[in-house]
Amino acid sequence: MKFGVLGTGVVGQTIASKLVHLGQDVMMGSRDAGNPKAVEWANNEGSPRALYGTFANAAAHGEIIFNCTLGAASLEALQQAGADNLKGKILIDTANPIDYSTNEWLLTVCNTDSLGEQIQRAFPEARVVKSLNTVNCNIMVEPNKLSERTDVFVSGNDADAKKAVTKILHDFGWISVIDLGDIITSRSVEMYIVLWRNFRHVVNSYRFNIKLVSH
Repeated sequence: MKFGVLGTGVVGQTIASKLVHLGQDVMMGSRDAGNPKAVEWANNEGSPRALYGTFANAAAHGEIIFNCTLGAASLEALQQAGADNLKGKILIDTANPIDYSTNEWLLTVCNTDSLGEQIQRAFPEARVVKSLNTVNCNIMVEPNKLSERTDVFVSGNDADAKKAVTKILHDFGWISVIDLGDIITSRSVEMYIVLWRNFRHVVNSYRFNIKLVSH
């Protein structure tokens, strides 16, 4: 299968590398076709399956698209990717709408809206699934680094799209994938990121996660 990964940061590189190692064809997209981080990533992979190009190139290439851009830049990046290139495709949104301007993280959108919903509204013909935004890239594709089984979540309006994303998450090593419901539930997992930051200081590590325990 062909994947487009939008974003050249550590999240995009982590997910793109995992997909390549799983035998998938991956194009990493950025604003510029020759982005140095993307070029270096492809060279380091040393595989014909590791490609790079613009956001539009990557979105056109992929049958499934990962949004791994910074939340504040996601809508602009997706506009550059092009609505026609996203039409009918599964768009996995891993971003969080974080305002980094202060020491205490704030959300640029919350309570009555979410980045996941904004993306779905902006691209109504894309099949948006929010996932992986609740964990650090250290364990996104290697959840077995943790000593216990933990949970990851999916939110989206399209049941078949969520099933396909759940399959990808299983391929990444996730066993417990919880379907929270439609895209409006992106609000909850995005707001969790503030608590995640507090956990980060308590644990003094990026390698942690949560799990749901019920009676």
